[in-house]
Amino acid sequence: MITQLTLGDIVVDVVLRDIKNIHLSVYPPTGRVRISAPLRMSLDSIRLFAIAKLGWIKRHQTKLRGQEREPPRDFIDRESHYVWGKRYLMKVVETAAAPAVELSHRWLMMHLRSGTDEEHKQALIAAWHRDLIKKAVPPLIAKWEPILGVKVARFYVQRMKTKWGSCTPAAGSIRLNTDLARKPPECLEYIVVHEMAHLIVRTHNDRFTALMQQCLPHWRVLRQSLNDAPVAHADWNY
Repeated sequence: MITQLTLGDIVVDVVLRDIKNIHLSVYPPTGRVRISAPLRMSLDSIRLFAIAKLGWIKRHQTKLRGQEREPPRDFIDRESHYVWGKRYLMKVVETAAAPAVELSHRWLMMHLRSGTDEEHKQALIAAWHRDLIKKAVPPLIAKWEPILGVKVARFYVQRMKTKWGSCTPAAGSIRLNTDLARKPPECLEYIVVHEMAHLIVRTHNDRFTALMQQCLPHWRVLRQSLNDAPVAHADWNY
């Protein structure tokens, strides 16, 4: 059940869950605010927490609402697409064989059966992005496990609307956004290291910052590159 708090012109969705700590999130594209709080926490306490975070909430809302967004893709000939940070022009090729995607020089070739609709084209590209990341991640994990002194039990690749990655320390697992296949390879490595570092330090505290600085001295540059890049178009339905 979702309860709403109104703080001036800001509406906060509150969800009580069986968790230990309170979590605050601001979601694109409009800056919707959501707080997940422990079952034992009173609404008054949650309100005080939200009021204390109003400055942070407003800054993030302003950033999200002003963030550049790419137009929706039509998956037609000569449409621009990015793979590992490089621009390719799409070329749609009709085929009787199984659908497939491949890179050829400056072209992103999409082999499709005649009459394939946009939904299936989008699903094909998403699956291809997922496969790219699944192939690129194991060498990165193997590289950074001995450096960080951690073990990744499993990694997942999926479409994520609000994060580039996430970590579940208790399970030793990390999750990565399929959209990272569109960004430069060094951005993928940064997110992999970031999430692996969370297996050691769960929060973004001074210890975490020092660890990232030790491993990737230019991590802030990579983070800024990801944050400044236009984000993919999506239908943000909740």
